[in-house]
Amino acid sequence: MSSVKKVWVFAEKQDALAQLCAGAAQLGQEVSAVVLGTKDEAEKMIKLSADKVYWLGNPKPEKMLEDYVETIADLLKKERPHLLLIQPSKRGMLIAGRLAAGLGTSVLVDASELISADESIHSTHMVYGGAAFRKEKALTETTIATVGAGVYTALPEDPARQGEVIEVAFVEPAIKIKRTGKKVKESVSVNLNLAKRIVSVGRGFKNQADIKMAEELAGLMEAEVGCSRPVAEGLNWLPIERYVGISGAIVKPELYLAVGISGQVQHMVGISQSRVIVAINKDKQAPIFKQADYGIVGDLNKVLPLLIEKFKARKQ
Repeated sequence: MSSVKKVWVFAEKQDALAQLCAGAAQLGQEVSAVVLGTKDEAEKMIKLSADKVYWLGNPKPEKMLEDYVETIADLLKKERPHLLLIQPSKRGMLIAGRLAAGLGTSVLVDASELISADESIHSTHMVYGGAAFRKEKALTETTIATVGAGVYTALPEDPARQGEVIEVAFVEPAIKIKRTGKKVKESVSVNLNLAKRIVSVGRGFKNQADIKMAEELAGLMEAEVGCSRPVAEGLNWLPIERYVGISGAIVKPELYLAVGISGQVQHMVGISQSRVIVAINKDKQAPIFKQADYGIVGDLNKVLPLLIEKFKARKQ
């Protein structure tokens, strides 16, 4: 496998940027990070495998993230990187589309794998709700791709690494977005992509209060709590940050315990990289049993209390 020369990365959040840097190091000879943040955050990317950092400066209250599109586009036209990896957050996808339009190209979306071969970028991504994979080859000089969390694993910081931080002048956008108000969103302290153990809940739970059993078991197992899409987006019992699936978190824990989850393909795609999958479901015909390493056929309201009792006994 050959590598292209220049690979750039851009993301809203530092943890996503670190993951993309690790991926860029696999694909390119020279890694550059475009960073909007403090000088310390910019310099940290050097330690996380970036060779160059294009520093957009500290965030300004009067400027939106989208106001930097022209600045980034100007950089792309001057430096001509072969590949730009972008975090597929809502704002990241919007920025990816605008940058691609300015370069006369398109975006390789939701790449689950990127390969550099024959001086070209080859992408693999899921289609038909995860039932199939589509392979694409980029034909333009600069390729833009969105890569979700969990595809790459961030490298440990290397204090000895040397690199260059380049301060970038702001390019005033022709059309600016004006913030008319701001509402603080309740923060959720969870990163399912890094969790070693996950206890995930599905529609098998008939009442929101019953999820406390799963939360108690997760606490005893030192695990994070996840959920299927209906629990987060239909019932709104858990925040969207805990949704595991093709359009949610793609996870790869050592242990994934699925409780009351039937195992639809959209969910199974999100957990396919788990080392061990354990399923609890009262329906012995549930699709998840076909892919689970271990299965318990039973009522979760009876099984979970027994597991909680066993784990409590082990801790005594």
